[in-house]
Amino acid sequence: MTLVIMAAGMGSRFGGLKQVEPVGPNGEFILDYSIYDAIKAGYKKVVFIIKEENYELFRESIGKRIEKKIKVEYAFQRIENVPNGVKVPETRVKPWGTSHAILSAKNYINEPFTVINADDFYGYDPFVKIKNFFEENKDENKYAMIGYKTINTMSKNGSVKRGICSKDDNNMLNKLVESSIEEKEGKIIATPLEDKNSEFEITKDTLVSMNFFGFNPSIFKYLEEEMTEFFESHKDDLDKCEFLIPTSVFKRVKEGKINVKVLDTNEKWYGVTYKEDKKDLVNAINKMIEEGKYPINLWD
Repeated sequence: MTLVIMAAGMGSRFGGLKQVEPVGPNGEFILDYSIYDAIKAGYKKVVFIIKEENYELFRESIGKRIEKKIKVEYAFQRIENVPNGVKVPETRVKPWGTSHAILSAKNYINEPFTVINADDFYGYDPFVKIKNFFEENKDENKYAMIGYKTINTMSKNGSVKRGICSKDDNNMLNKLVESSIEEKEGKIIATPLEDKNSEFEITKDTLVSMNFFGFNPSIFKYLEEEMTEFFESHKDDLDKCEFLIPTSVFKRVKEGKINVKVLDTNEKWYGVTYKEDKKDLVNAINKMIEEGKYPINLWD
């Protein structure tokens, strides 16, 4: 298994490169804990998807200490990597989204792989579940997704983006709506990103996607096919549109080309969507160290 870490986002709401914001007692970043958990679960390689201009920063601050523990590759998500004929707006600064990011790693992956965000703390259990899934399933069009309970993924400091999902009796994904969720007047309200006028209420146990997917390399051909269509349909909002993996995955599910098994977890998400989130994350990590889940010096 390979771990792919999407780290090219600018972290606009957090106010900087949140991927390299220390959260551990010895300056560890969130992704240090994800890599530690992946190695513990038996993963053999990690691919960082980053902006090319951040390569030296990532290699110096993260890569060099990880290279002794696991094979490391770097893939660059370039804003100019778009279909022929697409003119990138001068105002476009943000990368094109998670589907575009994953395509950036195509040349580094020939095996089943797990995709995660750099700025999300996922817990150990999901890494084991994805790895076990691929050990038991060899169909190239069968993927997996970790489903978190909504209540375990909320921020006290504002709305968060989540993929609201549901599954059939065989635990196969049958609905996925990329949404903004937030608590309002004691209710959890989801607002679809593509239709902000159709908000709906969800429960604390509703399963959501945290961009923790398990893919076979077949995903790359599907994303390549879709990318041209995506840019054609968004030619009028190229300054801010996003090519998102939950939307891409569900498109293929609806077409019957793939199926995605939803693997539930009770792990609690932590992140730094907002600066105010950092205190809760640091406290949680310190508690997990006290409980023996992580060593105080992660890489010693």
